[in-house]
This record gives sequence, C-alpha cells and structure tokens, in this order.
Amino acid sequence: TGVAMQATGLAPLDWALQFIPFAVLFTAFAVGGVANAVNIIDGFNGLAAGVVVIMLTGLAWMAALGGDYLVAQTCWLLASCALGFVAINWPMGRIFLGDGGAYLLGFLVAWVAVLLPMRSADIDAWATIMVCAYPVLEVGFSVRRKRKRKYKGLTPGHPDMLHLHHLIHRRVVRRLFPHLSPTLQNGLTSPIVWGLAAAPVVWAVTFSNNTFMLALGFGLAAFLYAALYARLTQFMWCFSAVTLKPTRRAQTWA
Repeated sequence: TGVAMQATGLAPLDWALQFIPFAVLFTAFAVGGVANAVNIIDGFNGLAAGVVVIMLTGLAWMAALGGDYLVAQTCWLLASCALGFVAINWPMGRIFLGDGGAYLLGFLVAWVAVLLPMRSADIDAWATIMVCAYPVLEVGFSVRRKRKRKYKGLTPGHPDMLHLHHLIHRRVVRRLFPHLSPTLQNGLTSPIVWGLAAAPVVWAVTFSNNTFMLALGFGLAAFLYAALYARLTQFMWCFSAVTLKPTRRAQTWA
C-alpha cells in the first residue's frame, strides 16, 4: 500500500522508521497487537464490538476534522457494521463474534489508526494510540501478569480470568444486580467498560494534534487503569495492579 508507521512523535524511533524494512515490521507488530487486543477484550456480550464502535467513531471524528473524508466515511461504514452486530449480540448474546470476528474488527481498526496520521498532518500519531488505549493497556497488563503466572506453574495457554472486564463483572455487576439472570449480568458488564473505553477516545479527539497532551493522557489512562485494577483485586486504592499480592482484606472478601 505504500503506507507504514513512520511518524510517532518520538525522534529516535522516527529516525529508525525511515528504514523501510523496519517500518514494515514495526507496523505489522502494531497492527497485530491491536488485533489481538480486541480479541482479548471479547469476553462479554457486546463488549468488544461496542468498544470497536467507540474507537471507530473517534477515528471518524478526527478524520472529518482533518478533512480526510474518505477515511471518515470508511470508519462510519465499519462502525455501522459493528453496531448492527451489537444490536443482535447485546445484551442476550443471540450471536457471537468469535475469534475470527474479533481479529477482523481489531485489524480494521488498527489499519485505520495507521492510515489516519500518515494521510493527515493535522492528526498526531499519539491520537490514534490514545483511541486504542483501553485494549492496548489490557494487553500490556495481561503480558505483565502472564510473566508472574509462570512462577505459579501456569503456562501462557492457561485461561486468564483476571482481565479488567472479568473483575468488573465479578466485583461490581454481580454485587449491584444479584437478582438478575447470569445472561443479563453478562450484558450489563459491557456498558461499564464502554464508558471506560470512551474516556481516552474523547481525550484523543480533544487534543488530536497536541503530542504532549496525548502522551500525558495515555500516561494518565495507564495510571487510572492500574488504580482501578488494584482496587478490584486488592480491595484498596493503591497502584500495585500487577502484583496480585493477597491482602488480609482481600482474603476476607474472598
């Protein structure tokens, strides 16, 4: 396509990305990472597809503001397809996305995120990274957690039920709505996570050409993710989100 990531706002990396083979490999890594990230968050009815709709809406908004109406129309088309799926999938789960659907949606979002800043000088590359902040952070924390799981004799292939959406389902939804059926509890998890995913998208659109504010926003998103994760696992406000060290209070609640 002649398009690859070559402008990240980080001078040393941008210099290396002028070497086309490296730029191609880096772009493939980034696109594959986002595709896997969307698959990882596909845990509850409507969750992954709803997050994709939110991310594509943010990308479409930025594209329109930057005058790239072709990318904006593409985003609206993809978002409409994903929204049609959400209408059937959420909240009762009458149809499922599956790995193929999740990987496809993640791949499409990732390529739009690569294309937009390369086509429009008014859109900072950090803006599209910020749009994808929730699934990207989920992958980052999952990788960190899997490294610690090795010490417990678990392999990366073992199911991981400690993603943020799993914790929100168990610690928040089930306690707030104990009398609802498991299917409805499943569906009610998604709107909470949609709200968490929408906040970075709004930040990205607001500061779409401000590298400092976008990098600051991503740092804040990571900080708040860690705080919330720690709260849900340690039952206290702290920032040891990846330690999973049991506390007396956590043992009591368990």
